[in-house]
Amino acid sequence: MSQGFGREKRLLVPRQFKVVFDSPTGKVPGKHVLLLARDNGLDHPRLGLVIGKKSVKLSVERNRLKRQIRESFRHNLELLAGWDIVIVARKGVGDLENPELRHQFGKLWKRLARSRARPEPDPGSGVTDSPHA
Repeated sequence: MSQGFGREKRLLVPRQFKVVFDSPTGKVPGKHVLLLARDNGLDHPRLGLVIGKKSVKLSVERNRLKRQIRESFRHNLELLAGWDIVIVARKGVGDLENPELRHQFGKLWKRLARSRARPEPDPGSGVTDSPHA
């Protein structure tokens, strides 16, 4: 898998964002951000960022955040394969320094990957796989 951040790794149109917002299959709240994710059926993840002026006033800070988040995402592509991810920034995220941002996003990516790893129990079966039941 390519380590770049080309068009195929981005959510580009509002419809793609809306699908994730309307029915996320994974949700990871952080102190300053919210990660919403949904299976995309592809072999690579895609990322969308929502960083508004209300949560981060200065455009310089918004752009710095975007660069840091994209870089962290790029380094964790294998861990996140098959997800469409939307990151919603909250107040205070612009105050974090770059090392703290990298650390927090490293933890958030791992939590998101773990949330998928949990097998869904089949509520209707009630039958065990053991031949001695």
